[in-house]
Amino acid sequence: MWKPARDASISLQNQIINWVTEQIKSGDWGVGTKLPTQRQLALEFDVNRSTIQQALEELKADGILESRVGSGVFVANDSWNLLAKNTQPNWQKYIEASIHKPNYHTIQLINEYEQDDSIIRLGTGELSPTLLPTKKLQESLQNLSFEGKDFGYSSPQGSTKLRQALCHYLKKRGITTKTENILIVSGALQALQLMAVGLFETGSIVFQDHCSYLNSIHPFQSFGMQMKSVKRDESLKQTLKSKKKNRQSIYYSVPTLNNPTGRVWTSNEKQYFYNTCKALRIPIIEDDVYSELLFETATPSIKSLDSSGQVLYIGSVSKTLSPGLRIGWVVGPTPVIKRLADIKMQMDYGSSAISQEIVTYWLASDLYENHLIELRDHLKVRAKFVENILAEQFSSIATWESPQGGFYIWLRFNESIVTKDFFLKLLKRNVLINPGFIYDAEDSNHIRISYSYASLDNLKVGLDILYEESISMTKNSCTP
Repeated sequence: MWKPARDASISLQNQIINWVTEQIKSGDWGVGTKLPTQRQLALEFDVNRSTIQQALEELKADGILESRVGSGVFVANDSWNLLAKNTQPNWQKYIEASIHKPNYHTIQLINEYEQDDSIIRLGTGELSPTLLPTKKLQESLQNLSFEGKDFGYSSPQGSTKLRQALCHYLKKRGITTKTENILIVSGALQALQLMAVGLFETGSIVFQDHCSYLNSIHPFQSFGMQMKSVKRDESLKQTLKSKKKNRQSIYYSVPTLNNPTGRVWTSNEKQYFYNTCKALRIPIIEDDVYSELLFETATPSIKSLDSSGQVLYIGSVSKTLSPGLRIGWVVGPTPVIKRLADIKMQMDYGSSAISQEIVTYWLASDLYENHLIELRDHLKVRAKFVENILAEQFSSIATWESPQGGFYIWLRFNESIVTKDFFLKLLKRNVLINPGFIYDAEDSNHIRISYSYASLDNLKVGLDILYEESISMTKNSCTP
């Protein structure tokens, strides 16, 4: 006869609960089985009746057992199903209690439907496969020679050869740096995630422009940081000072080809912004992943103005060469780079060694520069193509600025028609957009039009459908 073990780490009560549960799960005690009396069980298990009573009460509370007045205690009708469910972890409870915040439903839908080849992607921030230098990338692999260690883990800060190549290449952005001040990351987004985990305390403030890419992802919000949107006007210093108070803070900026607006800061704006943040000792994140796609010569980066380690600079080849390579970089003060490198090694033990070799080869030769020239020419053609359609069809219902480079046109409808309903109506017609409200929750006028991904034919079809739905929404919004 089974008896609970008095020297076990589990209490007598829990041992009895587990034993009764096992009798039901194994089928020995079927639905409706009457249990022995508390006195009988106490004698058999050599425990106090109070221990039996507590065990049975807990099983009744869980719905496994039930009392019938004047008859005793029985195995409940739904006991087997309840036990089957209880053998599985409650993953939903784990998910809801986790640190990282779920993305907005609209963005989850965008991520899901971007994988569907039948969808016309009017908002995708990615190069079309036809614009990727696939053949030349394949050829470059044949020209690379690898040693055994090249297929091992990368060093904490990334390939020394790649960081040396970047030191030379970044001079074109006015940035003078050393290999110890560069960390190779798996794309710009990982750089933000590492900063969130490794540099800031809970409750820190992340300043940003009103319409920001950061609102469509949660690298800082998930770790308890506060997002505050501010205007970069003549009162910026006072605004930041009043909002910052004594809390730790940083300013996230995309000064060259902002995502999603496509705007470019002037040299004076960059200088004023840098001086303001420096005076208040607010570090700056300069996200510069689009700068190489400017149609005209770029103005110097904010990092090029930095003489005191104020700016953390982020670059990447995801928008220019290949998102699949997953190679980006951070330039910053040595202690910051060492800290981020340590966290990165704990997370993924370094970016792909082979990808780093490919990027090194392209940066050190003229391949990358020549590719950028061709790519900018292709993007100019696409931008002009879309602008012509907008001018023909949308000029009476929307406004926009001619793109200065990059991927996007920030289209503003005269009426506030960009709602979740508008997004879903287009999705039903196989057109996927990036609505303005994913970048600014209060924005119901804008959508981000991307001319970088869809084919010219699909751009035309997609914009025609967008126009039809826009007209329909505009008429409905004007109906009394």
